[in-house]
Amino acid sequence: MAGRTNRVDPVKALDASVVARAAQAPGRWWLAAEVPRVALGWQLMASATPLLPTTASGDGHPVLVLPGLGAGDLSTLALRNFLRLRGWRPYGWHLGRNVGPTAAVRAELPATIQRIARRNRAKVSIIGWSLGGIYARELAHLHPDCVRRVITLASPYRLQHHRQTHAGGMFAHFAHLHAPKEEEIPTVTGRSAYPVPVPATSIYSREDGIVAWQHCLEPATGLSENIRVRSGHLSIGFDPYVFHAVADRLALPEDVLEPYRPPLHLRPFFPRPDTLLGDEHVA
Repeated sequence: MAGRTNRVDPVKALDASVVARAAQAPGRWWLAAEVPRVALGWQLMASATPLLPTTASGDGHPVLVLPGLGAGDLSTLALRNFLRLRGWRPYGWHLGRNVGPTAAVRAELPATIQRIARRNRAKVSIIGWSLGGIYARELAHLHPDCVRRVITLASPYRLQHHRQTHAGGMFAHFAHLHAPKEEEIPTVTGRSAYPVPVPATSIYSREDGIVAWQHCLEPATGLSENIRVRSGHLSIGFDPYVFHAVADRLALPEDVLEPYRPPLHLRPFFPRPDTLLGDEHVA
């Protein structure tokens, strides 16, 4: 396979105290709040519709959108419709329900990203929701020549063990369908834990009721950034304020990553992001 993995130790990039504070999945209260926040999220989406035309416009480049664990293309329909309306060319993954890294996923996703890039004669941006973001970062490592940028939504690509997510039981339930790893990579989330060789944006929330938000972060560099939002894990993929940030990032020129600065009237929806700088965690 093409591409080269940057073998910077992801564990050394995290302060030990951050890992300790994220040793367990989010509290049960946040988990219980996830379902009602989905309903609230859809209402927010409808009420915020007039704001969406004010987001950045696309240049027509292709965008592959990957769903989270247990979900399929229907879950990303709102995001893909938004991207299409704003001028990008979105693609679903067309692999049915995401039950984990099956043989079909391992074979088809690399072929898909190459096919989309070849068809459009352009690099592909990838947006991945939760587990989909882990796939997205994996693809960026394997095929950096085909990937323009990666945007992850509540993706815990730095998990140390499955106790740091309430989705671990579901993932284990489908384990018998997962393909064996082609090579030993000493992280729970494979290559995705390592810094990717293309511009990468992690959009996350401290109110995430499914995954430990600390494992959605990486040190901010010239090629990576973290954007904090006020959303639940199950609603982050159709949050209109997340859409604003996604469009702003996709509108950046290829190979460019500038700090995200929401307009003044949207700043309350974007709390100060948590940043990992070397061995320091700035809250």
